[in-house]
Amino acid sequence: MSTTTPSPSERYRASAERAAEAKTHLGAFARTLSFELDDFQRQACKSLQEGRGVLVAAPTGAGKTIVGEFAVYLALQRGLKAFYTTPIKALSNQKFTELTEKYGDANVGLLTGDTSINGDAPVVVMTTEVLRNMLYADSDTLFDLGFVVMDEVHYLADRFRGAVWEEVIIHLPSEVQVASLSATVSNAEEFGAWLDTVRGDTDVIVSEHRPVPLWQHVMVGRDIVDLFAGETTFDEIAPAGSPAAAAALPLAPTPADAGQRGFEVNPELLTLSRAESQLNFQGRFGHGGRSQRRQQRQRYGDKPQQETRSAVRRASRPQVIASLDRQDLLPAITFIFSRAGCDAAVAQCVASGLWLTTEREQGIIAQRVDEAGQDIPTDDLEVLGFWSWREGLLRGIAAHHAGMLPTFKEVVEKLFADGLVKAVFATETLALGVNMPARSVVLEKLDKFNGEAHVDITAGEYTQLTGRAGRRGIDVEGHAVVLWQPGTDPAAVAGLASRRTYPLNSSFQPTYNMSINLLAQFGRPRAREILESSFAQFQADRSVVGLARQVRSREESLAGYAKSMTCHLGDFTEYARLRRELSDAENFSSRSKSRARKSLNEDSLSRLLPGDVVDVPAGRAPGFAVVLSSDHSSREPRPAVLTLESQLRRIGVDDLEGPIAPLTRIRIPKSFNAKVPKSRRDLASSVRNALRENRPPARGNSRNNDFGLGSALQNQEKKIADLRRALRAHPCHGCSEREDHARWSERWWKLRKETDGLVRQIQGRTNTIAKTFDRVCDVLSAYGYLESTEDGQHRISTDGQRLRRIYGEKDLLISQALRQGAFDDLDAVEVAAFASVLVYQAKREDRGLRPRMPSVSLETAVDIVVREWSALEDVEEQNKLPLTGEPELGLIWPMYKWARGRHLQDVLSGTDLAAGDFVRWVKQVIDLLDQLAKIPGLDPRLARLCAEAIKLIRRGVVAYSTVG
Repeated sequence: MSTTTPSPSERYRASAERAAEAKTHLGAFARTLSFELDDFQRQACKSLQEGRGVLVAAPTGAGKTIVGEFAVYLALQRGLKAFYTTPIKALSNQKFTELTEKYGDANVGLLTGDTSINGDAPVVVMTTEVLRNMLYADSDTLFDLGFVVMDEVHYLADRFRGAVWEEVIIHLPSEVQVASLSATVSNAEEFGAWLDTVRGDTDVIVSEHRPVPLWQHVMVGRDIVDLFAGETTFDEIAPAGSPAAAAALPLAPTPADAGQRGFEVNPELLTLSRAESQLNFQGRFGHGGRSQRRQQRQRYGDKPQQETRSAVRRASRPQVIASLDRQDLLPAITFIFSRAGCDAAVAQCVASGLWLTTEREQGIIAQRVDEAGQDIPTDDLEVLGFWSWREGLLRGIAAHHAGMLPTFKEVVEKLFADGLVKAVFATETLALGVNMPARSVVLEKLDKFNGEAHVDITAGEYTQLTGRAGRRGIDVEGHAVVLWQPGTDPAAVAGLASRRTYPLNSSFQPTYNMSINLLAQFGRPRAREILESSFAQFQADRSVVGLARQVRSREESLAGYAKSMTCHLGDFTEYARLRRELSDAENFSSRSKSRARKSLNEDSLSRLLPGDVVDVPAGRAPGFAVVLSSDHSSREPRPAVLTLESQLRRIGVDDLEGPIAPLTRIRIPKSFNAKVPKSRRDLASSVRNALRENRPPARGNSRNNDFGLGSALQNQEKKIADLRRALRAHPCHGCSEREDHARWSERWWKLRKETDGLVRQIQGRTNTIAKTFDRVCDVLSAYGYLESTEDGQHRISTDGQRLRRIYGEKDLLISQALRQGAFDDLDAVEVAAFASVLVYQAKREDRGLRPRMPSVSLETAVDIVVREWSALEDVEEQNKLPLTGEPELGLIWPMYKWARGRHLQDVLSGTDLAAGDFVRWVKQVIDLLDQLAKIPGLDPRLARLCAEAIKLIRRGVVAYSTVG
């Protein structure tokens, strides 16, 4: 590759620029670093130095935070304040430690909701929510604020917390410079254009270069095979955001695409994939395959399996780590999308006898681990899993996930950063900001459970996870390794590995707290304008332009279709309408009959009683059976029955051909036990005797096959008959080209529906955020938080002023709980327990029946909040607003016990809570109680109880979990 030698004048100009820069703040900052600034870092720092905001989008590990650190440096040099915001407390803690080491304890503070250290310092690290709350409270801390760093700003796409970033960006004083640091996103220019609109001059700086090249591999058995053919990394062929990357692979590119895309999937992997497909094809459909498998099962007692067969014997987790160790690819982070999976992986590696540390390293690790555990009460060590955690660390192996104690996680992070821990098994939360780069990243699977279903990870998630591979200044290259699974498609893996960017889409929605703060500060007209300046509305408005263009194009096509279906005998548009109405009426009638039949079948099942003998026509156990118990717990009744073969079954609507009715009845003895075979046989014998004495009618005769579908369906049949007559009487019915015209009319009708849908989208996207704000205001007015004045304006009521200081996903529900006296009869212990109801979010599978409350006062408080939530949900549904989450009662007992001073083991006994989760929820309760205690005008007794409750629960593992 040829390069052009700079001319003497160019060299002189470059030299002069370097000399001038050396005299600036940037030059002085650069001299404090142990490395040369990259071009994108230098460009972004220059923008800040010249008074402009910046959006820096660059790959993970590229060094974006240097730009944020320069903003901090500039603030200190100019005598101004700098806030460094992060999305998670762990990252705030990490950044606080780094900046404290650089600028000293007196100059750096930390605010994370439940932690406050030196909050008036010139440099304060905080979570983004804390800054949002400051802005709404018009805090004095904002005085002299010069710079705000928004690290991981792409979090504004987060469904639950993303709105906070937009609120901060919109509300920061205009004189504050904002340095936004983002992962690589494909629409950085769009986001930058919005920042320019709301913040003023903002430079967009996109870096596509990874400082440490990333190699992509697939581990086949114990062998590590390159994903791409050739001697270059994909980053070198088509870097992120480049035209080649934008030209983009399909999600599963084919080998034929490869040459056109500038890379080629490794033929060895493609051959293996084809061989595996052939193996499975032969196994399922080859001669004798099924019978051979059946014979093998009979011979060896194997259970039938539906798994895809593989030509590869998959390596165990210890074997994977050992293979990486042999090839000098440690330290490594293995991402497992399960906390239990991470802990199991460590246990498996320990059980296998794997050691990755030297004796000297083990001594250092033991000293640090014992120092971290010295403040932990001896009684708590066992329940925290301290000894098994320590054993893994001594071997250089650890887990990292949200269920761990924050102290434990911090020890793992520091040991890993110092090269003492070589293998970490982590959930995806580690990829969201915590600075733990590795030489290699391993992905066990390319799918995860999202709380509802198993879904494939996205290209953006793949990029975020594998971006941890390659330590700048340590590694020459990084390595991403995907483990081969049965059915792996190498081309699909290549598609994930090569799509380096993903779009940043706003998740902004006005909340109750946000809306009432806007009203209090700006009034309703100005508040609407502010909301319309959000990134969400900015994106909606831009999309409207494209939608309008599509509508115009479709209208032209509709005119062409209308011309093609013109009929010389009459108005074919009218004839097409009759055909459409007839088709819709027939479909509706069919669905109505089906629903009516299902409803009658469900009703007949729900009427069955224990002892009823029935004839089940279909399903797993057709034939005669006796009903043992009814089942009204699920959506559809599924009574339990005993068949004549003494088998226990449940029957549902799918087992019926029509309503089911008892043929006769028998008495079920009180001594009957379904678990005892003899009891089942005796009862089945009683059923046979009853059937002999009362010979049942032939199947079908005992049922009412006239489903009684009612007059509504009769009217529908009459409508269908009328439409058929009208259709036959229409002049166009006799046209020789009728079906040709009809095909054009179908196309017209389909396109008309699509076009009308686009028009509705345009109408819906215009002023969408402001419309949502209006609906929120209607709810606030209905609850009395807003009061109308004589001039038609709104005034914030006393309760509304209280709502302004309540932040959280259940903000209005918390306010209503205060308003309705839910806290009135509680003591400090009960206040802590009750506050958990307003912050805790159980996993869906952990939600169970309502537990018995620890006290009558708590029972009353819970009744109040559940009643208020139910009423609020109805109001939100009526106003088409997102529903407030249901109060969760699963943390009441653990929090109650903890507040009463019980040991951690007692607190967690009988729950599925991990110690780390419990600590995290306690800190969120502390955050809420602290908010409540500081609400202006709050009942002094309740404020005192909140403060007492905080003291009761900020102890033990909660207190010694450092600043996290």
